[in-house]
Amino acid sequence: MDEIDIPYHFLCPISMELMRDPVTISTGITYDRENIERWLFSCKNNNTTTCPATKQVLSSKEVTPNHTLRRLIQAWCTLNASHGIERIPTPKPPVDKSQIVKLLNKAKEFPNMQLNCLRRLRSIAFENESNKRCLEAVGGVVEFLAASIMDEDGNNIEIAVEILSTLKISETHLGNLINNHDGGEFVEALMQVLRDGNYQSRASTTMLLKSMFEVADPNQMITIKREFFREIVCVLQDQISHQASKAALKLLVELCPWGRNRVKAVEGGAVPVLIELLIDTSEKRVCELLLVVLDQLCGCAEGRAELWKHPAGLAVLSKKILRVSHMATDRAVRILSSVCRFSATSRVLQEMLQVGVVSKLCLVLQVESSLKTKERARWILKLHSRVWKNSSCIPAHLLSSYPSS
Repeated sequence: MDEIDIPYHFLCPISMELMRDPVTISTGITYDRENIERWLFSCKNNNTTTCPATKQVLSSKEVTPNHTLRRLIQAWCTLNASHGIERIPTPKPPVDKSQIVKLLNKAKEFPNMQLNCLRRLRSIAFENESNKRCLEAVGGVVEFLAASIMDEDGNNIEIAVEILSTLKISETHLGNLINNHDGGEFVEALMQVLRDGNYQSRASTTMLLKSMFEVADPNQMITIKREFFREIVCVLQDQISHQASKAALKLLVELCPWGRNRVKAVEGGAVPVLIELLIDTSEKRVCELLLVVLDQLCGCAEGRAELWKHPAGLAVLSKKILRVSHMATDRAVRILSSVCRFSATSRVLQEMLQVGVVSKLCLVLQVESSLKTKERARWILKLHSRVWKNSSCIPAHLLSSYPSS
């Protein structure tokens, strides 16, 4: 696109971008609809809502389409098409609650129309943020979508999951979704999507499950089946999307502390997948989440065995110490502490020397890190000092920091 000056009054005062759907608020200032609705939504918990530009208190949160300005912007876009400016389409009017209620009633009255109604609801939800918030506010939407997921029709399930995962559902509704279906039928239906769905529906399902289990009761946490963990591990292994991977990791963080879930996750193949992802990723938050889950799994003997069996298990922990963040270093040292306390075979101790774990622990004592991390590193080094202290694998400049027995 060629460089071209956009008339100032065509720009949204919030984003300073060309307005696509100009609307005017009660102070007389015009904004792009998406920007001002996001602003109004962010102010919903305040006692007063103000105009972003004038700081005046708004007498009403209603917005009025500025058709004249929109037509001027469209005409300007047409005149400047040769500069690469695309004409802004005429926006569709936002839906109201009565339209959504009518759709729900139609789907209930005519079951053969359910798929069409779901497609229309998806179109509404993805059109703009205003429509999405309208969907969230209509009673019965979440229940209808949940019932569609329990349906045996694969098309209905995938569309319903996609819609639900995009909505900001209240904790009450999320709790009802997971806690009010006996025998975990709802979770079973979602597992079917994880097994058989396309990448998009599997990603949506993972994000929905993450939100649900954040508010689930302990009974639901404890009774999760091993197959569930296998499917979540597959989401990580397939790297469906960045968002889905983070949701899967957060889901494991929620579930692993309960009952025998750590063992179930290990049996589902989590440890080698987590290690491979640690090798390949450099993003701080993802590394931290991976180490948190790995730390939880190494709290059981099965998890520790899988860690040291992996050719790169101990090496990748060494690599992440002092390379990512204080939190990542702390988690890596915690994992090594578990291994040294419960699984310190001669082979493991020799490998820790060879891949640089012992040198890194000496370095932890020399650099800025948390007191707890230093204490763990010192404890590990003292515990196996007879094996490690006089080894040629430790650089001479680090030997001075090796703690005395």
